[in-house]
Order: sequence, then C-alpha cells, then structure tokens
Amino acid sequence: MSEPKLRYEKVGAVGRITFDNPTALNALTVQMWADLGRVCREIAEDRSVRVVTLRGAGGKAFLSGTDITGFLDFTSGKDGIAYEARMDEYVGAVEALPQPVLAIVEGWAVGGGLALSCAADFRIATPSAKFGSPLGRTIGNCLSAKGYARAVAHVGIAQAKRMLLLGEMIPAQEMLSLGLLHSIVEPEQLDEAAQAICDRLASMAPLTMKASKEAMRRLTYRALPDIDDLVEEVYGSHDFRTGVRNFLEKKGKPDWTGA
Repeated sequence: MSEPKLRYEKVGAVGRITFDNPTALNALTVQMWADLGRVCREIAEDRSVRVVTLRGAGGKAFLSGTDITGFLDFTSGKDGIAYEARMDEYVGAVEALPQPVLAIVEGWAVGGGLALSCAADFRIATPSAKFGSPLGRTIGNCLSAKGYARAVAHVGIAQAKRMLLLGEMIPAQEMLSLGLLHSIVEPEQLDEAAQAICDRLASMAPLTMKASKEAMRRLTYRALPDIDDLVEEVYGSHDFRTGVRNFLEKKGKPDWTGA
C-alpha cells in the first residue's frame, strides 16, 4: 500500500496536481492539504505555468473528502473554527491561483472534493462522476462562511440545499444540464479532452486570466457574515462527536439529537 501523497509535475505549460490516496478514495490527509497549499504558492510564482489541473489517482474518485481521524482529538467547538479556517486557507490557495484551473473528475467529488472542484474554474467529468457534500447524514459537521458562499456561487442555492440539506449526490449528467460542467467525457477520452482545454486556456492572455479570476473571486466573498457562532455550536456538539465515531467505526448514521 503506497503512502498517501499529493503529487505535482509540470508538463509544458501545464501544472498537474494529483491527489494520490486511492485506497481511501483520495481522501486528503492533513499533510496532503498542507502540501496543496504549498504547491499552489509555488505555482502562483511560476510564470511558465499557464494552466493547472486537479485530478484524483486511480480513476474511482476525484477526492472523497478529508481524513477525519483528526476530529477525534477535537475538544470544543473552537477546534472546528480553527479547522474550517485551515480548510479555507488551502481551498483558497487553489481559488487564488492566477492561472486558470481545470478539475478532471472521475467518480466521487465529495466534501472537500466538491469544494476543490468548485475552486477550479472549469470541470470535466466522466459519466460516473457524482458531486455532493452530505454532511448532515455522515458526520454532522458544517462549513465556514466561505464554504457556503463558494457552494452557492458555483451551484446555486437550490442545488446547494440539495447537497447540504438533503444529502444528495448529484450525477454528472445533471451537473452538465445545470451548466456546472464544461463537458462529460468517456474515461478513454479524458486525457485528450483535458489537454484540448488546457491548450486553449494556455493560449489566452495571462494577465486577463489573472484579473478576471481575481475580480470574480472578490465578488464571491465580499461582505461575508461572521458565522463562527454557528460553526462552534456544530463542532462542539454531541451529535458531531457521535457522527465521527460512528463513521470511523462503520456503525452507520447516528440517531441525531440536535445537541
């Protein structure tokens, strides 16, 4: 079994980021998240990189979320506030890249996978891909203000509620019909399709790409409310602690109490 890792390579003008933890459906460890932030900072300074891609290893998942074993060490809701701030930093590093970003989605894009696919500027997916963030039926946590703003900005409030309140996983074909995917591509054609998009993006004026991306990012997050009280309540709850234990012990959904 190979060690979970985040891989980065530069091929021509394309910077390729790969989430490599296929035995856990590419769930990101704490180290992988930190490496993502570091790699994005390096890419942002590299003018020879004109396009960035995000992809999961193994073909079964883009990214299935975060390795949640660290949640067992949380002692209060303030730990949740700190955790969500770190996630905002890492996902924000992808959003803030001056280069356009393409997410290549095979299989599951769940939780952090949904966030990173939305942090990308474009998404292509295989027919089997599914997108969602079913926090209310898995471990019972929540997002930060930026996390909610990102979801609503990219998928719209109605679809965000389907994902976050109903816990639905939305299939690729429906995401395409909603305008949230650039295209659906068969697995054997995925590399070619991704390269064609990268070539087109790499031919564009880089300063235009940078300015347009940054302007839209600022619009998305202008005047965000402070919801730390909500995050603290959720992460400090008995429901959250029970949800984490049940998930890790494969006991299924808890009997939520609202406390």
